[in-house]
Amino acid sequence: MQKRNYGLFTAIAMIVGIVIGSGIFFKADDILNYADGNVLLGVLIFVIAAVAIIFGSLTISQLATRTDKPGGLITYAEEFVGIGTATVFGWFQTFLYLPTLGAVVAWVSGIYIANLFGIADATVSTYTLIGFIALTVLYFFNILSAKLGGLFQNASMVIKLIPLILFAILGLAFGDPATTLGESAGTFAKTAGTLAWVGAFGPVAFSFDGWIVSTSICHEIKNSKKNLPIALSIAPIVILLIYVAYFVGISAYLGTDAVLQHGDNAVYVAAENIFNSAMAAKVVLVAVIISVLGTVNGLVLGLIRMPYAMSLRKMMPASDKFSKETEKLGGMPVNSALLAYGLSVFYLLVHHFITDKAIFPSGDISEISISMLYILYIILYVAVIKLYKKGEIKSPVTGIVIPVLAMIGSLIIFSGAVTSPMFIVYIAICAVFIGFSYLYYRKNKDIIK
Repeated sequence: MQKRNYGLFTAIAMIVGIVIGSGIFFKADDILNYADGNVLLGVLIFVIAAVAIIFGSLTISQLATRTDKPGGLITYAEEFVGIGTATVFGWFQTFLYLPTLGAVVAWVSGIYIANLFGIADATVSTYTLIGFIALTVLYFFNILSAKLGGLFQNASMVIKLIPLILFAILGLAFGDPATTLGESAGTFAKTAGTLAWVGAFGPVAFSFDGWIVSTSICHEIKNSKKNLPIALSIAPIVILLIYVAYFVGISAYLGTDAVLQHGDNAVYVAAENIFNSAMAAKVVLVAVIISVLGTVNGLVLGLIRMPYAMSLRKMMPASDKFSKETEKLGGMPVNSALLAYGLSVFYLLVHHFITDKAIFPSGDISEISISMLYILYIILYVAVIKLYKKGEIKSPVTGIVIPVLAMIGSLIIFSGAVTSPMFIVYIAICAVFIGFSYLYYRKNKDIIK
């Protein structure tokens, strides 16, 4: 039996910590680019994505209050849809979604760490090596002690807010937000009418992604039936406010052209300009790095338990091996954690190859599964509606209205993937994983439980 190591603050910290990380720093310019430099349209894109997540969170929380078994999405699919669907969710999350997302964010940490140490000749291989070291260290500490991982998650959440709030305040104070937003308002209708901005839902989905990961440690959250729904409801609103303030602040201070020009390094350039000091800029960069590593850590917290949760249900090969717990480490499923580590490193190497060869010039491997997962969420939203029809959910607002709005939100997020030139490739890869997982279920359905 897993110990309940995490309280409400850690649950909120996980969601905020996973979502607020690399995405806002290295996807903000992509969102601005899709919006054709229109800051007001960029804000609208953030709001739409946040609303989709808020309704999704409120809907999922209806399921979270009705079970306390380990597995998160796997449990919800198992108890409220069916064991076959649960197997698909488990395989998709464990073998594609979580490890690819963690690998990409770890790789991004390599970019900022290389920048911090002034590695002028840094290459894709340099970033990959640094990302590998970051993954190894974080897995080691989380395997050694769940509490250590939780403490780092709490600390990183607080630290990562520093550069975001700092640039939000200073950008709005020393920049010219009135002119920036005024110019955006003047061209808003024309820019929005092109519909090119719909493609921004790809990078914005990355920026907001990860909110659902906390459900994978539902069984380790103290009083989870109460605390998890609260965390799933509060965190997206906090994230939206922080994102919009940062996005407007840095755009108003540097100007949209400069943000687009400097791209991932815009935050470093802004720090140098504001403080007129390379040292001060590096201090800010340290906070950004901690922010990114906090995201990786949150993903590690979720992924190391996924093979364990699947193995308890015999949903994957060698289940007896991966369902073992190590009592000396507080019940940590070490074999499960080692498999998660291996998957993360594998996808880090895949990302290195794809990036080095520019195979996905307008995206990365994590985008393969992010948008598709929003479509899979719809299965769970329908399950909530069925609970309402059965009378288990009394309010039509929580049983019908919110789930329907969550479905609409998922389709909006998915629309960003449809506009990608790699859409067919993304769908094909996802289909392969879904197909294999379903075939495994069909072959082993007599032992899956």
